[in-house]
Amino acid sequence: MTGRLTPARLAGTGAVAVVAVVTAVLPLLLDTSQLTVYTELLLSAVVTTGVSLLLGYAGQISLGHGGFYAAGAYTAALMATHGLPSLLGLACAPLVAGLLGLLVGMPLLRLRGHYLAFATLAFQLILLAVIGQQSSLGGDIGLSGIPGLGIGSHRISGFRGYAWVAWLALVVVMVITRNIVRSRPGRGLRALATSEMAASSSGVPVGRYKLVVFGLSAAFAGLAGGIFAFFIAYVAPGSFGVLVSFQFVVMAVVGGLGTLWGPLIGASAITVLLQWLNEVGARPGMPDYAPQVFSYAVYALLLVLVVLFLPRGLVPAGTGALRPLARRLARERTESVNGT
Repeated sequence: MTGRLTPARLAGTGAVAVVAVVTAVLPLLLDTSQLTVYTELLLSAVVTTGVSLLLGYAGQISLGHGGFYAAGAYTAALMATHGLPSLLGLACAPLVAGLLGLLVGMPLLRLRGHYLAFATLAFQLILLAVIGQQSSLGGDIGLSGIPGLGIGSHRISGFRGYAWVAWLALVVVMVITRNIVRSRPGRGLRALATSEMAASSSGVPVGRYKLVVFGLSAAFAGLAGGIFAFFIAYVAPGSFGVLVSFQFVVMAVVGGLGTLWGPLIGASAITVLLQWLNEVGARPGMPDYAPQVFSYAVYALLLVLVVLFLPRGLVPAGTGALRPLARRLARERTESVNGT
């Protein structure tokens, strides 16, 4: 009876609908500076969804997703600045990043643990160094004057439009992730996350699944990067530093690895916290390097606290705390029905 609409399932569907409506309407209530933070938050959640899928199910850690983010941004920027339709550039951004992820993943996924983490980090550093040496890519200065996203002469001119584009991208990515996790390959991924050896002995093509998830997570990052390029109208190697990749991993871990809502919760918590720290670091009397130092300190502190007190992340901890209450309410409802 998997299709039966239970009260818990109805409540979950209602909660999803409320969150979707609230987040879609929110741009109407925000000013320009808040819209910038909101859009960057959603784009971070798009990338973090892929990182969470990669870490939570395939069990592979990547510190190089900032490189795929850059690949998507530069793909969209180059195509748009050379006169090609901006929507075509946005469509090609995840394709290029996904293909790059497959090419990089084929040799790197033979590694495990911190070896893989350092290898993906090296990939990002090499990619950014190569971009900085290419005059066709703007070198270290970057590409500016990127046309806005749109169709023909009709282009998005305000921040609010890009906020809705980022919202739509997150919805698409979450739907894809949900369908994958609930499919037959998704069950194989869950087995893979538990034990590679056990999954392999059960007939799961471990190597192929890991590579596909790595490429898919890279494509998610490329999609976010393409939107970022049109939103900012400027891309440069400095926009995709190592700290960006660390940020995505921290967001995934804080929100909850292998969960659908964890990336959004983690991205929201980290973005809001970093925004407040940047404001503190920019106050009179603070050194110029204060915001960056605060960022590194927060990432380190959050990782330590989450590992010690919330090893599964915010979303699993929250649902675990609410599950006994839900069971008690269901039991009371059943008793009341039987009593009547």
